[in-house]
Amino acid sequence: MLVWLAEYLTQYASIFNVFSYLTMRAILSVLTALLISLWLGPWLIRYLQRLQIGQAVRDDGPQSHLSKAGTPTMGGLLIIASIVVATLLWADLANRYVQVLLVIVLGFGLVGFVDDYRKVVQKNSRGLPAKWKYFWQSAIAATAATYLYFSATVGAETQLLVPFFKEVMPQLGLLYIVLAYFVVVGTSNAVNLTDGLDGLAIVPTIMVAGALGVFAYAAGNVNFAEYLNIPHLPLAGELIIVCTAICGAGLGFLWFNTYPALVFMGDVGSLALGAALGMIAVLVRQEFVLFIMGGVFVMETVSVMLQVGSYKLRGKRVFRMAPIHHHYELKGWPEPRVIVRFWILSLVFVLIGLATLKLR
Repeated sequence: MLVWLAEYLTQYASIFNVFSYLTMRAILSVLTALLISLWLGPWLIRYLQRLQIGQAVRDDGPQSHLSKAGTPTMGGLLIIASIVVATLLWADLANRYVQVLLVIVLGFGLVGFVDDYRKVVQKNSRGLPAKWKYFWQSAIAATAATYLYFSATVGAETQLLVPFFKEVMPQLGLLYIVLAYFVVVGTSNAVNLTDGLDGLAIVPTIMVAGALGVFAYAAGNVNFAEYLNIPHLPLAGELIIVCTAICGAGLGFLWFNTYPALVFMGDVGSLALGAALGMIAVLVRQEFVLFIMGGVFVMETVSVMLQVGSYKLRGKRVFRMAPIHHHYELKGWPEPRVIVRFWILSLVFVLIGLATLKLR
């Protein structure tokens, strides 16, 4: 929005040319999202407390979690608002990638909101039934993937990039839609599973979003793309504005979500953030790299799959409790230790993912 205003004002003062630079707008985006989060956070927390919108805690989980009961949830509304406002202000809204990403964030956020609302306001412990949650996630993701496939203007938009192999870039054809669908829905639910401890999900999300911003900037710059031997995607550079908005909104939310948390993000935040990461990875053609950088999300998801599969097949559990962060809590690790160690692992995974830019 402000990009168009700046373009108009350049005819009167050349200083407004500074807003044409992606790097400047990326900095302004992260600061805008951060300030909005810090400004609205206390108000939202008081509002949620007044409505008695508090988190329900499982009786069969770690006993230390019982004290969390009643902590305000649905704080993801703060994250989404910060991301959307920062993006509307500093991104080129005519960019097709930005438009799709906003739809994904708002669409998955709405699904999460309905789920949270049914749980904490209507006191329905099931929330939104799993089949309907998955249906709406699938509908939104499949629609976005189909639109991107048929609106692609360059062949690189539907190529498959394989890390460490610079010559392996096959055209996916209609498989692009299938891959995009699974990446978006899978990442959305993976982040949702990870969001079980104070600050556990938001910090890896910030790290991954920041790294994806690097990939977006490189893919959108013809010189960097050629140097790094990655496909040049003219529209991808603008995604760095959304990536930095996620980082800023995440940092602002972490201010209130750090241990001991004053507010939880709820499904409205985790589903939207996960879907956003998945869609950004699809848009910059780095689905495999997302799998690497989101290693913590993968660990959490695989632990649940192993736990459920083992119990159904053998009647035995692999972990004391799943997702895996609860396993370590039940082993006696204090919650802050689990959180920080998972943050460290996430940083390692992100650095490995970034290394694939050169190791090709």
